[in-house]
Amino acid sequence: MYRMGMMVAFALLPTVAAAQVTPSQCTAAERYSASHRGIAVLVLQDGKIVCEVYTGSNASTANELWSGTKSFVGIMAAAAVQDGLLTLDELAADTLVEWKGDPRKSTITLRQLLSMSAGQGGVIGRPPSYADAVRAPLASTPGTRFEYGPTPMQLFGEIMRRKLIAKGLDGNPLNYLKRRILDPIGLTIGSWRDGPDGNPLLPQGASLTSRNWAKLGEFVRNGGRLQGKPLVDPAAFDALFQPSALNPAYGLTWWLPHSPKMADPVTAGSDLGAHAADLPVDIVTAAGAGDQRMYVIPSLRLTIVRQARLDIAALTRGEKSGWSDFAFLQTIGVRR
Repeated sequence: MYRMGMMVAFALLPTVAAAQVTPSQCTAAERYSASHRGIAVLVLQDGKIVCEVYTGSNASTANELWSGTKSFVGIMAAAAVQDGLLTLDELAADTLVEWKGDPRKSTITLRQLLSMSAGQGGVIGRPPSYADAVRAPLASTPGTRFEYGPTPMQLFGEIMRRKLIAKGLDGNPLNYLKRRILDPIGLTIGSWRDGPDGNPLLPQGASLTSRNWAKLGEFVRNGGRLQGKPLVDPAAFDALFQPSALNPAYGLTWWLPHSPKMADPVTAGSDLGAHAADLPVDIVTAAGAGDQRMYVIPSLRLTIVRQARLDIAALTRGEKSGWSDFAFLQTIGVRR
């Protein structure tokens, strides 16, 4: 099984200088994005902007990331490991004590929650409250199926809330994320929606400018470090980018260029797995509805943000957008 961490994989890549992104490639990327409801394309190479184009928006426009929000949760978890708040393989029931008497829920680990393999059901786009997530019945036995949805992220939010309060800290998970990661790396949130219970929505809810979203990408590209200092636990950070057992195309809240073991409609929404042999092995992706994307490729020294207008009516009808991650990345010259 492939179990190399992101930084280890990067270290094993051939030491070939990556080509500089050209103006013509920027134009091609912008045209492809715009033809699929795109409103922003931002490319950073070596931390410097080499492409920045907006259509119907501008550099100060904060756009919904939708499920691109989930990838912040993995980073939060890695910070919490460094702070001694949790471990990835501890039982959720150690904190959600009402689960201790449930023969299935009592076996769920935090790693399973973050890899969408803990057995929760739920409707994509309709996150439950934290309390309802705790009470919700399981749809399958933990550790047997990949089931992408909002409930695991809300459960992780409740776990973080309780752990922070137990330490005498502010129980808001978003405030923790800001203090530990976002403020230090200079990332300013445009807005972040709360649920009806007043808790921050962790499966979705963040609105960021392209430049601010790219700051998270640069943090990831630099191995979870700021000025050479790790802001998160290195082992937990690497675990975010290791293929999960049930869906190699998904790590812990981040998408990876691997083919899934089973048919899954959300995983099938990207063609990165189908073209894995043609892509850098270290590419990782944060993705949201409407084909919101952030690609991080350390070997090519790239962070790429693409934001788009979400056609909710078309999504509801089940219409395919026609978007191809591979085709978009090819316009920028991303290849193995």
